[in-house]
Amino acid sequence: MKIAVAGGTGTVGHHVVSIARARGHQVVSLSRADGVDLVTGRGLDEALRGVETVIDVSGIQTRSTKKAVDFFTNSTQNLLAAEKKAGVRHHLALSIVGIDTATSGLYAGKLVQEDTVRHGGVPWTLLRSTQFHEFVPMTVGVASLGPLVLVPQMRTQPVAAREVAEALVDAAEAGPSGPMADLGGPRVEELDDLVRAYLQKFRMRKQIAKLFIPGSMGKAMRSGDLIPKPGAAVGRQTFQEWLETDASSPTNSA
Repeated sequence: MKIAVAGGTGTVGHHVVSIARARGHQVVSLSRADGVDLVTGRGLDEALRGVETVIDVSGIQTRSTKKAVDFFTNSTQNLLAAEKKAGVRHHLALSIVGIDTATSGLYAGKLVQEDTVRHGGVPWTLLRSTQFHEFVPMTVGVASLGPLVLVPQMRTQPVAAREVAEALVDAAEAGPSGPMADLGGPRVEELDDLVRAYLQKFRMRKQIAKLFIPGSMGKAMRSGDLIPKPGAAVGRQTFQEWLETDASSPTNSA
């Protein structure tokens, strides 16, 4: 089939593109690098011509609730409107485990995205996953303060981005199914332990300072509310396996 991937150059998106192409599908990437702006809708009508399925793995890096809500509201509404014009038959969106209990920042935007998809008039599938292994180098990159890395207190169950991509392409091939089972990695971990392992792997001379995050977000991070419940799908690759085989050096990390 012809598949369009919103965010096709991102952490999960580039895997979705490569996996779908390897399975024989015709793939169109929807990103600014490809001349498409999801927030304004520029280039969408042309890009979706002949497309049967859209996989939305687009995102925004922000702690601002307003910016996240604005991004996912505009991008999802624009996508769905263009899909209706083009006759798209299936819309898949990637979301995050636990957003019902942590309703600020990026998670607030994801809640809006999910609601928009459910009521958007295009047959849909939603997959919630846990954080990817790449979340650890991202944390090091954005939370470093001189020799320190400020690491939130967080229980997590990280999953391989490629395995998330595989699940999305599987779902695209299966057709609209509504909410899928949550997807997490094979092990529950403490974020500071993962950051410590990453720093040691790349011999980065930084010290970890554990950070207490207030509010519903911080509570969810500490309590395990961001970990899938029993019955969720479980990935194969552990963080340590990813670190040993797939992790990029800090200058090239996701």
